[in-house]
This record gives sequence, C-alpha cells and structure tokens, in this order.
Amino acid sequence: MKEAVLSSAQIRAARALLRWSAADLARESALGANTIRRAEVAEGQTSLTAANELAVRRALEAAGVEFIDENGGGPGVRLRKRK
Repeated sequence: MKEAVLSSAQIRAARALLRWSAADLARESALGANTIRRAEVAEGQTSLTAANELAVRRALEAAGVEFIDENGGGPGVRLRKRK
C-alpha cells in the first residue's frame, strides 16, 4: 500500500511532539535545514521530492512518530506507545 503524502502540518506537529528543531530533523534525515523549513511553510502538501519526503518520514518514524492518514477527520500524527 502506498503511503499518503505528508503535509507540512504533519511534519511540524511531529517535530513538536519530539521537541525537535528543524535542525534536529535535518540532521536525522540527512537533509538541509532550509529544505525542512521550506517544506514546513508550504500550504498543504510540501515541495519535498519523493526521496526527501521518505527520508523525513523514516527519521520521524524511527523516533517514534506514527502518521495518521486522512480518515474523515484529517491527517495527523501521534507518538507510538512505548512497549
């Protein structure tokens, strides 16, 4: 199943849950901080390439974020339960 495209709001919210700065996410995803900032100021969908979006998704998921797809209530994020 293809993963839904991340929205700028989901990326901002995920960073807030983790208390990460844009620089933290840039470091963890091996992208530039300006790339992260540009993605976050976009309305709705980001301007990230597919490869960069995957890098952001993987970094945030590795840190414990779960992305919630649009299901009538809008897309969102949450932290995974600790085992």
